[in-house]
Amino acid sequence: MDNLRLVLIMGLVFISLLIYQAWQTDYAPTGPNVANTPRIVSETPLNPDAELPSPQDPQINAVDLPMAQVSRLLQSNKRIRIETDVLQLDIDTTGGDIRRVGLLAYPNERDTPNDPFILMNDELPNLFVAQSGLLPKESAPTHQAVYQSEQQNYRLIEDKLKVKLFWQNETIKVTKIYTFLRGSYVIDIKHVVENNSIDNKWQGRLYGQFQRTKSDVGQNSFTYTYMGGAISSPDQRYEKIPFDDIQDNSFNNEKRPGWTNGWAAMLQHYFVGAWVPEKNQIDTYYTRMLSTGQRHVLGFYGPAQIVLPGDQHTFQMKLYAGPKVQDNLSALAEGLDLTVDYGWLWFIAQPLFWMLKTIHEWVGNWGWAIILLTMLIKLAFFQLSAASYKSMANMRRLQPRLVSLKERYGDDKGRLNQAMMEMYKKEKINPLGGCLPILIQIPVFIALYWVLLESVELRQAPFIFWLNDLSAQDPYFVLPVIMGATMLIQHHLNPAPIDPIQQKVMMVLPIVFTVFFAFFPSGLVLYWVVNNILSITQQWVITKKIAGNI
Repeated sequence: MDNLRLVLIMGLVFISLLIYQAWQTDYAPTGPNVANTPRIVSETPLNPDAELPSPQDPQINAVDLPMAQVSRLLQSNKRIRIETDVLQLDIDTTGGDIRRVGLLAYPNERDTPNDPFILMNDELPNLFVAQSGLLPKESAPTHQAVYQSEQQNYRLIEDKLKVKLFWQNETIKVTKIYTFLRGSYVIDIKHVVENNSIDNKWQGRLYGQFQRTKSDVGQNSFTYTYMGGAISSPDQRYEKIPFDDIQDNSFNNEKRPGWTNGWAAMLQHYFVGAWVPEKNQIDTYYTRMLSTGQRHVLGFYGPAQIVLPGDQHTFQMKLYAGPKVQDNLSALAEGLDLTVDYGWLWFIAQPLFWMLKTIHEWVGNWGWAIILLTMLIKLAFFQLSAASYKSMANMRRLQPRLVSLKERYGDDKGRLNQAMMEMYKKEKINPLGGCLPILIQIPVFIALYWVLLESVELRQAPFIFWLNDLSAQDPYFVLPVIMGATMLIQHHLNPAPIDPIQQKVMMVLPIVFTVFFAFFPSGLVLYWVVNNILSITQQWVITKKIAGNI
């Protein structure tokens, strides 16, 4: 921040965001309270077909079946435990669903390194599972079919691990193959269809979908980040599909045609699950709302394929379940790295993150990387800042004369303003001269805010001394207090308002913002503190030179 006015502008943006979030929490339409919903829902008859996509192809569309008795939210059979060097998964033989995903390199809490963060889970309130299968259900295994497995425990020993599940009926055999690679959060999933009939062709298609309940897992009430669905299309490489759009069916109502080279994802702070179909095939994307458990469904289905008697066909797709590491995401699919949601200033934020990451590779500490990046940004805006400070120093030099004008004209604001403008003209001072440099810098500061908030690399990243997690608030509130102190110093350097009421408000604001920033991630507050200190240094030198005594 170059001066107190910039702090006020930024603070107004943050406060507006918090007010909007509070309004959404209090007044936005919501469904039943998922947090209090038990795992055993009821004995009410449910229609399992409601969970399946409905391709508009009469030859393979699933037919309506009688409703079955279902007492559990998700049917379960046997669990297969898989462990790689970065993933710990549970796959259910019902559908071959991925029911649980733990990220071994990302502890749930910094103090419990052996307790991995659980990205996917089939228990309420934070149900989030990945499902896939083949249609139509009359002749192929959907995610409701039961597979057979060779064993129940797998561990990655070499660089590649394959896990196979089997399903078959009188004529069709399907082998579902999961392939895991060392160091990778990408899971390659294949469905190998063998047509063992003598004279009947088989026709079907592949689909993949997520089921997720709406919850506030990982959310901080003071730092909003997007949680919900997203898709990619040729027209829009990153398009959010909020839970509300899934609930009111507005996405499907647009009746979009299929497209190639897209993906479907469910996002949350720092982490993402994404289905990536095969390239160059036309896929159709859909959403669905399941009333039982308030589950939101987002997925895709591919084109119909024909398998002749005695022949076979392999359906392929990939699932990403892991952190939002931009290099990994961009290598997997075009636009997938945009799930690191920097907002509408992403074109500024991405170069800033690249700079931050490059500095970190050099210094090996994210806290020092933030400090050095702040210094580079300050250097880039050095001349703009100098122009702003010169304008304020000149205003400070005229402060005694402005006070005299105030005393002379009293409450006659018209004559007071006229006299002030004549003084500015005579002294060749533009009272708004400090505003333009500030306005130019605001987009950069907002973009950097999102970089520091969204980058998973800063999650649980230590700095020095007591600051062992730059993504969490300062446990002892030292940084917020320092920031408040720097704001007081800036207030002393800035020309004081001639209105006594404004003077009192400006004196209170540092205290207000100290409390406000006390709950922000310490990495963000570190940036504000360093930027304030650099601004104070530059402003003090300029003000001392122009205005004399400070």
